[in-house]
Amino acid sequence: MDTRFLGISELTEAPSVAVVVDVMRAYTVAAWAFGQGAEKIVLAESLDDALALKARHPEWVTLKDGPPAPGFDAVNSPGLLRSVDLDGRTVVQKTTAGTVGALAVKEASLVLCAGFVVAEATARLLRHRACDAVTFVVTGEEGRAEEDLACAQYIARRAGGAGTDATAFLRRAGASRAAAELTEGVRQGAHPDDVALCLELDRFPFAMVATLEDSLMVLRPYAVPASAPAPADAASA
Repeated sequence: MDTRFLGISELTEAPSVAVVVDVMRAYTVAAWAFGQGAEKIVLAESLDDALALKARHPEWVTLKDGPPAPGFDAVNSPGLLRSVDLDGRTVVQKTTAGTVGALAVKEASLVLCAGFVVAEATARLLRHRACDAVTFVVTGEEGRAEEDLACAQYIARRAGGAGTDATAFLRRAGASRAAAELTEGVRQGAHPDDVALCLELDRFPFAMVATLEDSLMVLRPYAVPASAPAPADAASA
């Protein structure tokens, strides 16, 4: 499998297959939202777009980076979200890097969003599709975020069939700038357990597939049993 690891600004064209990685915290939060029963997650272009969606759909749950703000129901923290009942709900998510990365590759044939919590399921879907070329979008720090790069490299090795030990990759993520900022309280809208939750390997058994639905980029969980067919939306990947 041919792999590339690019920052958002380095994307010059839509890849065929993209894995958008945001460990701390967008796609850990997204996985927890599905774990708490959410039906789908709409990835918003901007805070104003998120609020406009909320105005049209008052029952939808909006979340963002940083501290609580008027019009938003939650913040981008797995530690805070894990106690919220989202059964059957639609979540609107807008973050600094993660959602931006997914929207940057929305024309790709297959878009997966990932963190360590869904690493194996993501690799399994890539293996099942026998993807020849995969672009990993390293969303944090203009493509240099150590936690995102470590996770991307781990998924790439697992997708290639390597029996890779995750320990070193998790250690790199745990020593990252993002982990330090969360631990030290630099980032607002955080919970003391956020770093540990972001480093919980394979906490969830599904991959997360993003597709365009009525002009919106929508993320949904996708269970990938060993013998399961690929999702219809990914058939052309």
